[in-house]
Amino acid sequence: MKEILNTKIISTDSFALTISNVLTVFFIFFAAFIFIKIFSIILTRSIRKKSHTDSRHLSIIQLVKYFVFTLAIVFVLQSLGVNITFLIASSAALLVGIGLGLQGIFKDFIAGIALLFEGVIKVDDIVEVDELVVRVNEISLRTSRVTTRDDNVMIIPNHKFTDENIINWTNNMLPSRFTIEVGVDYTSDVRLVEKVLIEAALSNTHTLSEEEFKPTVRLSNFGTSSIQFQLIFYSFNLFRIENVKKPDSF
Repeated sequence: MKEILNTKIISTDSFALTISNVLTVFFIFFAAFIFIKIFSIILTRSIRKKSHTDSRHLSIIQLVKYFVFTLAIVFVLQSLGVNITFLIASSAALLVGIGLGLQGIFKDFIAGIALLFEGVIKVDDIVEVDELVVRVNEISLRTSRVTTRDDNVMIIPNHKFTDENIINWTNNMLPSRFTIEVGVDYTSDVRLVEKVLIEAALSNTHTLSEEEFKPTVRLSNFGTSSIQFQLIFYSFNLFRIENVKKPDSF
């Protein structure tokens, strides 16, 4: 058995790959995969017992996955007889050169780690970035995958979430306020306009009717050919609010 395990698959003057090495590499990666799988199941069940809407565990699992597989690669290299310290030291100058040329990518990596660690933006959060409202589907180390209100999938560099002002609609404990601009003729009955707009807002199932969040109408501007009103209403339907604001929805 020992002779079989020591059988050389690849052999050079400075390196030899045996069946034992292959089995060791397989075992290390298999153990890493099993550990991550068990950890994910335990953490997911624990989180779901406390809250069905908390998605922070996905970020934790992602971080643990990167850490475990990094350790697995180190152990694999060591099992193959590669001197990690010498490898890092000899490639330091190369890494510096690569780093200078790939500053943007490293910036995204650091931003990704910050997002996963801090949890200020999580999977399923609805955020506004670059004047675009999107739902976060996945946060990776370098990029994040999001879905727009038009159901288009976008890949956004992570530094967008850390370098710019981001509105996280999901973090709002109360429903969000929205407005619709409406223009009417100068001969219109202002009170009737106000009544019709409020009734239209209340007829939509996605608008709130409680006293604190009741729809209101205010005169915003005297235009060249029309009087401009604002219909103000509150809703929890953050991601699909454009459908709520369509004329045929009221």
